[in-house]
Amino acid sequence: MIRVCLVDDQTLVRLGLRRLLELAPDIEVVAEAGDGQEAVAVVCAIRPDVLLLDVRMPRLDGLGVLEALNIKGSLPPTLMLTTFNDDEALLRSRKAGARGFLLKDASLETLLDSIRTVARGETFSRPVLSEHVVAHLRQSQDADPEPEASPELSPRELELLRLMAGGYSNRELADLVQLKEGTVKNLVSSILFKLQARDRTRAVLRALELGIL
Repeated sequence: MIRVCLVDDQTLVRLGLRRLLELAPDIEVVAEAGDGQEAVAVVCAIRPDVLLLDVRMPRLDGLGVLEALNIKGSLPPTLMLTTFNDDEALLRSRKAGARGFLLKDASLETLLDSIRTVARGETFSRPVLSEHVVAHLRQSQDADPEPEASPELSPRELELLRLMAGGYSNRELADLVQLKEGTVKNLVSSILFKLQARDRTRAVLRALELGIL
């Protein structure tokens, strides 16, 4: 059973998410919080398997919650609840340890998939990075007077890297490029190694920073 803590300052949003999650036999909502300060206290006390955390909240926002839980050594795998206007917060939250980002209008299938994914210790990288995020990283790259040398990626690795930006699983990647899933897994591992990234989302962000994508 995956134990989830819901954090959102809107009561109706929390209620809606709880009712959706009650449809899954392997997921249980064990706690809720309506602001960031309450969230820190609840998470430290309950120790959920997954934290579903709103980006914008009173008293302490989602980024503040991430930082506070990191300091306490109590940050569980965390999914940020976001909107299309939260790109800057998305980038900052990812650097602070968030495992993924979920649009508030996501489907039930996507919601459940995202929770199960981060509960397994993986990252959830859908939706695709917006043009605003890409532009932000491009600007950062242009402002760097001494850009780093880009790693050498094979044509196949570049193809997979572009698809990884869409958040596809290894199985989906294998179907798209017509390779065995084991081969795709090895190629993804090679991409992560060359980009010195711990996970797929960091690899995509790193590739954007280096101008590979």
